[in-house]
Amino acid sequence: MTVLVTGATGLIGQEIVKQCHNEGIKVHYLTTSKSKLSTEANYKGFYWNPNTNKIDHTCFEGVSAIINLVGASISQRWTDDYKREILESRTKTAQLLQETIKANNYTIDYVVSASAIGVYPTSLTNYYEEGFSEVSDSFLGEVVEKWETAIEGFKSLGCKVAKIRIGLVLAKDGGALPEIVRPIKFGAGAAFGNGEQWQSWIHLEDLAGIFLYALKYNLEGVFNGVAPNPVSNKELTKLAANILQRPLILPNIPKFAMKLILGEMHILLFESQRVSSQKIENKGYSFKFVNLRPALEDLLLD
Repeated sequence: MTVLVTGATGLIGQEIVKQCHNEGIKVHYLTTSKSKLSTEANYKGFYWNPNTNKIDHTCFEGVSAIINLVGASISQRWTDDYKREILESRTKTAQLLQETIKANNYTIDYVVSASAIGVYPTSLTNYYEEGFSEVSDSFLGEVVEKWETAIEGFKSLGCKVAKIRIGLVLAKDGGALPEIVRPIKFGAGAAFGNGEQWQSWIHLEDLAGIFLYALKYNLEGVFNGVAPNPVSNKELTKLAANILQRPLILPNIPKFAMKLILGEMHILLFESQRVSSQKIENKGYSFKFVNLRPALEDLLLD
């Protein structure tokens, strides 16, 4: 089997490629960098430039499924220009893929795409399942709504489609965790705001595992990409400090201070979404990291 992976060189993409290779799945990937074009038998690169609508359509040859992860990072200051990039790097890329498949009469059976739990309104009390219909009025809510609509376009080409709403991804060498633990290591760790906001985390290995599980069983619809046991920001901070054997002596960091430093993207630290993993578990996916402590021990202890 051969899959096309967009965003293959990112944090989640690299883990998915690794797990694909472990399963004997060949990977074609798209890159905007001509110097990154690998030609290995099981890992072939193809050039695209979504800004100019350029794409090497031979990337689809022999491909039966797409794993779509492309999108500009949300952890960079949200200027108006960058906000446009966050959105268009998700919607325009989906449109370009769809137009190229159609124009060249390729048959793609299945698409599994990244999405995000930022679609759910911030709440300390709600427990979000995939059927919840109200969309967050934040910038991220708007992005996810338009992103998921763009992904739906694959259905008109006869593809089965799944969307994985990704939570807080915990990984050793990227994403939020190194940023969370850096101040803790220096004895300057603290929770954000009152620390009660929910963090629906997932270990990188499990997240990639969900994408491959969806691919293997052609799952359709929306699935939350979160572990079964979300925690509060306070718990996450305390547990990381405990594992690293560092004290937490500073007061919590107030919201206004982070808003000054980060601007609008400070909501990433204060939004609260308690999100359910029940649907993917009901489909038979078995989590390797169900609770936060083993996940953090795996990632923080050498």
